[in-house]
Amino acid sequence: MVRACILMKVIPIRLTKVLETLRGMSGVAKCYPVYGRFDIVCFVEAESNEDVARISAEINRIDGVRSTETLVEA
Repeated sequence: MVRACILMKVIPIRLTKVLETLRGMSGVAKCYPVYGRFDIVCFVEAESNEDVARISAEINRIDGVRSTETLVEA
């Protein structure tokens, strides 16, 4: 099992819609709105690094997501 944390910057008026979309995605264990440099933190569980990359790419395609930073557990 590969675990990762994906930090996201989103368009403020799209925050709720992005969270709804994330919570319905396969591989997403938890996601929360946060304060600071990022707007959402998302915890992902996948079978491989390639699956984490696929999930990250899917997240980047969500309308309202401006950028992401993926942190894979060591």
